[in-house]
Amino acid sequence: YGVIDWDANETRTAALLKKVGLKEDPKTLITNIGVGKQQLVEIAKALSKEVKLLILDEPTASLSEKDSQALLDLLLEFKRQGMTSILISHKLNEVNRVADKVTVIRDGRTIETLPRKDISEDRIITSMVGRSLDDRYPPREPQIGDVIFEVRDWSVYHPIHPERQVIKNVSLNVRKGEVVGIAGLMGAGRTEFAMSLFGRSYGRHIAGEVSLHGKPLDLSSVSKAVENRIAYVTEDRKTYGLNLIDHIKHNVTLANLGGVSSRGVIDDMREMSVANDYRKKTNIRASSVYQLTGNLSGGNQQKVVLSKWLFADPEVLILDEPTRGIDVGAKYEIYTIIARLAAEGKAIIVISSEMPELLGITDRIYVMNEGRIVGEMAASEASQEKIMRAIVRGEGKKAS
Repeated sequence: YGVIDWDANETRTAALLKKVGLKEDPKTLITNIGVGKQQLVEIAKALSKEVKLLILDEPTASLSEKDSQALLDLLLEFKRQGMTSILISHKLNEVNRVADKVTVIRDGRTIETLPRKDISEDRIITSMVGRSLDDRYPPREPQIGDVIFEVRDWSVYHPIHPERQVIKNVSLNVRKGEVVGIAGLMGAGRTEFAMSLFGRSYGRHIAGEVSLHGKPLDLSSVSKAVENRIAYVTEDRKTYGLNLIDHIKHNVTLANLGGVSSRGVIDDMREMSVANDYRKKTNIRASSVYQLTGNLSGGNQQKVVLSKWLFADPEVLILDEPTRGIDVGAKYEIYTIIARLAAEGKAIIVISSEMPELLGITDRIYVMNEGRIVGEMAASEASQEKIMRAIVRGEGKKAS
């Protein structure tokens, strides 16, 4: 009669959680478990309806490698139980592992459907991009100069639990024209480190020194960070990087309104000219600069975020998961932009959970674990195994 049986509800919840491999108490708050487990709770919720078809849209986009593998194992188990799943993913290794057939969609149209025996990464990439990509990463001839950006003994405490130290005496540097990667598992503190650097937008009791060209930097606020030519491309473009209900033109100029203003008044024609210029530079595919950013694909949204910061003319760019949730063609374009910026002498930090990406586009890699730098190595000498060894054992070869 509309009355919830809470005991029965808890028993059923526990059974569903067990089915997806979770041992948490059903009364545990969602905010108190990691993103990987939150994703499994979403699947448990779907199973509560005794579904025959499960559709998963980029389910591993925010997950660590370990959590991703656990979720894929779960899909294979569902398959053995007779459940049908549709997996929407840009991660080709995942598609190869679990799919019985693959349908490639481009520009709103079905390009082809492949049976399992014909599935290969090269074939899928060609269908997705519309051409063959001989190299996954653009060629570079790094011209690396002197150290221009340096962080020394950087420490950060949790904003809500001030007794918990999140970043522990981190020191790193980036040279002119260098792309430096930061590798680590989810929860290693990479994003917290980046956000705390960018205007102290994360954490409290922040201590340490930051310098640009050997001179101390004031990064006490986001506006100070921008003023000192530091840019941060957030890992969550939809929430923090863009105004989705506004058009491209306003988003592109948002970080440097002074560049399109005269006496405090925005020059609309100048703003439109700048937006069109960056639309061409970053190859934003849109009907015009008046298209709403919320209606763009993930790759084009990311290009708008990059354009916003490029118009602010930074010397240091911190890119947090710059290719998360975008297709292989757009990834290549983002890599090309990063390579071009490095060639112009920018100092670039790339945080990525995709180790092949870090190995393919960076010059040097720092490894983080539990808020500490536990390794450093030249990208040319690095491998996924060496990075994982550094995470597990705290080992890492110093790059010269």
